[in-house]
Amino acid sequence: MKKSIIIAVLFCLTFSPIIFAQNQFEINLWPDGMPESNGLTGPEIVENERISNVTDPTMTIYPADPTKNTGAAILICPGGGYIRLAAEHEGRQFGKWLSENGITGFVLKYRMPNHHSFIPLKDAQQALRIIRSKAAEWHINPGKIGISGFSAGGHLASTAGTHFDLGKPATKTNQVSTNKKTGRTDLSTISCRPDFMILFYPVISMQENITHSGSRLNLLGENCSKDSVLFYSNELHVTKDTPPTLLFLSDDDQAVLPNNSTAFYDALKKNNIPASIHIFPEGGHGWGFHDTFRYHETWKALYIDWLKQQKMIE
Repeated sequence: MKKSIIIAVLFCLTFSPIIFAQNQFEINLWPDGMPESNGLTGPEIVENERISNVTDPTMTIYPADPTKNTGAAILICPGGGYIRLAAEHEGRQFGKWLSENGITGFVLKYRMPNHHSFIPLKDAQQALRIIRSKAAEWHINPGKIGISGFSAGGHLASTAGTHFDLGKPATKTNQVSTNKKTGRTDLSTISCRPDFMILFYPVISMQENITHSGSRLNLLGENCSKDSVLFYSNELHVTKDTPPTLLFLSDDDQAVLPNNSTAFYDALKKNNIPASIHIFPEGGHGWGFHDTFRYHETWKALYIDWLKQQKMIE
């Protein structure tokens, strides 16, 4: 009898959602070395739960509660004006909440661009390819992998959702190939298209009359070309293949103008992309997962409901 009780207790402890939620782990995005440098030197700086001077990109995984696992996964891009990452209220707290709701969360620590505009996108695309390549191992449906971003992280997320490829076929049968030297999967054969986007008070455009000046400066540099401005103005790159999108923002946001979200929403609808937008009457900018935000419980309910509507979760 005692032996049975002990076994039962160990079983409960092993599969407890609380224990499982603590089993987050971190992986390096480029285990064989970064393909290029962003030009920053020195160690990362962590101050007030924000990380700056990021040169070594990683992804922290928050596995879904196995008793609620929906098969869905979301890559989370914290904001910070492309100069730092709000790693707590736009990262860790969000990943933990997703895990508790049966969604595997991935918090992306992407490299700061330091005027190397392609680098954050390259990290996000690499992360999406890794997630899709590990879908079976991580108990994820490869067709239910989305991306979520806040502020400048919303720009990165929307860039990933408008500038993607579906993978380069390795062979005529489109089998995934393996690097003979490292034994690793050739991730370039895997799609980096997110299946949906959820954006919080995002920077969308790099055009002067609408953009967030700090994000633009840190991403593109002071004397950026017209071509780079247009390339990273994501409202101009919505097509029929852009993923379904949900947007959250506040009407009184003075940091990132609401026009960013509304311009993106208009572009989505012109292309018949399923989209929803929720503009709260107050809250300003950067509320993230702060429960002091008046509509904290409201946006969480809307978030889950939209995922159900899109059949990403049940």
